[in-house]
Amino acid sequence: MLQNLRIQNFALIEETEVRLNPSLTVITGETGAGKSILLGALGLTLGNRADVSSLHDKTKKCIIEAQFDIKAYNLKSFFESNELDFEVVTTIRREVTPEGKSRAFINDTPTTLTILKELGDQLIDIHSQHETLLLKETNFQFELVDAFAQTTPLFADYKKQFSQLTKLKKQLEELTSQEIQAKKELDYYQFQFNELEEAAIKVGIQKKLEEESETLENAEFIKGNLTKSSLAITGGDENIISALTIVKQQIQSTSKFGKQFHELFERINSVSIELKELAKDIDACEEDVVYDNVRLDEVNAQLDKLNRLLKKHGVNSEEELLAVKDEIETKLQQFSSLELNIEKTNKEIITLEKQCKTLAKDLSYKRQKSTSGIEQTIKNMLMSLSMANAQFKIDLAPLDNLNSNGQDAISFLFTANKGAEFKELHKTASGGELSRLMLCLKALLAERTSLPTIIFDEIDTGVSGEVADKIGNILFSMGKSMQVIAITHLPQMASKGDNHLFVYKSDNNDKTTSSIKQLTKDERISEIAKMLSTGTPTETALKNAKELLDGGNKQMGISAEIIEKNKK
Repeated sequence: MLQNLRIQNFALIEETEVRLNPSLTVITGETGAGKSILLGALGLTLGNRADVSSLHDKTKKCIIEAQFDIKAYNLKSFFESNELDFEVVTTIRREVTPEGKSRAFINDTPTTLTILKELGDQLIDIHSQHETLLLKETNFQFELVDAFAQTTPLFADYKKQFSQLTKLKKQLEELTSQEIQAKKELDYYQFQFNELEEAAIKVGIQKKLEEESETLENAEFIKGNLTKSSLAITGGDENIISALTIVKQQIQSTSKFGKQFHELFERINSVSIELKELAKDIDACEEDVVYDNVRLDEVNAQLDKLNRLLKKHGVNSEEELLAVKDEIETKLQQFSSLELNIEKTNKEIITLEKQCKTLAKDLSYKRQKSTSGIEQTIKNMLMSLSMANAQFKIDLAPLDNLNSNGQDAISFLFTANKGAEFKELHKTASGGELSRLMLCLKALLAERTSLPTIIFDEIDTGVSGEVADKIGNILFSMGKSMQVIAITHLPQMASKGDNHLFVYKSDNNDKTTSSIKQLTKDERISEIAKMLSTGTPTETALKNAKELLDGGNKQMGISAEIIEKNKK
């Protein structure tokens, strides 16, 4: 609820502060005194756009500050999600500089107008002639029916499940789209993978194949040189081994004459053994070298394939080519998992859709069951507001598909005349009729839900004193369970308030300013008497005002009784 409103340098107001109580507060004053200025100032704290022309003194800053008791509004999560400090008594402040710059604060933390408006929508509901457009909004219509049918928790459960169902369906669309694209690419990636798989790529294979190709291409030359080398070491009468044997014998015969000669013999003996082993290895290599043109073609083909793959994938080594292969294999695995994900998501959708349909069916049944009670209540309330022939009807029709509100289509129908055809509200009801109907609906909502502070801006415009009295009774009743503020120009309405604020103008030097004050009981009698009279209040007017005021807070009238009956 709104506890306090401080206005500084706004429109005709230099500075004023208004404290409000939790029930019904009425605001009165002469036409043009500045009653609408209060709404304008409050609108700034609710996120409305600022205008430098609204500054009272163009050289000073405008400050509007509103304090709200929000402990009953369950807004802690809103504050946390927007990184704001949560306070049970929350202060909203707007500042407008002479240069036209605007700043907004929630509990002294700077914030955006978007966040401020989102919070403001949950704190204040301003009811004006334009606000009756809300009657055409589907969400408001379902809110009313669910509040009366006591299906708000059931609807909240349905919305949670339906939201999840919507997400799953969107997820399925994305997966299906990915699958379509994947199928276009699948053959291409599978071909690439098979090509790399068949190449049997290993680290170092390129170098090994190049060496083998080199050997096969020069097999004749290599084989000839190896044969000559083998003959030089071991073949014929004159060879290296034979010559070395002679050297070995000569050194052996001298080895007994000194250690150094013996070491020479050991070395020559070692060389002789190594040379014989070398000759065997040369012979073995010579035997391995063959003239194999078929194998040469195979090796060169492998090298060509490998070089082509390196060039095709833009890499320089076998390691990089193997990494490309792994990447393609991962994509192929993802293609396979897409089908599994689609199948799994489809099953989840079927399960969740069944749950939503069950909830929607229960919701539809309970809503349908409650409509006659709402219609009768509104009819009785409208009758008390001098609309004896007015009738209100809620048309609930089943839908083939689920939507965010369940499986119902809803429409509010109305007729103001006996025997007339029911039509949609905006096609048949006048502005005044819509305004009174909206009042009845909100009064009904106030008994069933925790509405924010509601402000009625001259809801009694164009109505008689008797109707104004009935409207006042409804507002009085609403004020028992919520904070209601009513701007009025009729004494019947003004007498209903627990608190009475009076807006007035005064001339100070060369400026006209607006001020507001809370009236005492005697001041209220005088003000209501003035509203009853055309000039200076007479004794009769004062007496009537006192009677009106004394009875205003004791009798709720027919409309309030109707609300109580339906509440029970």
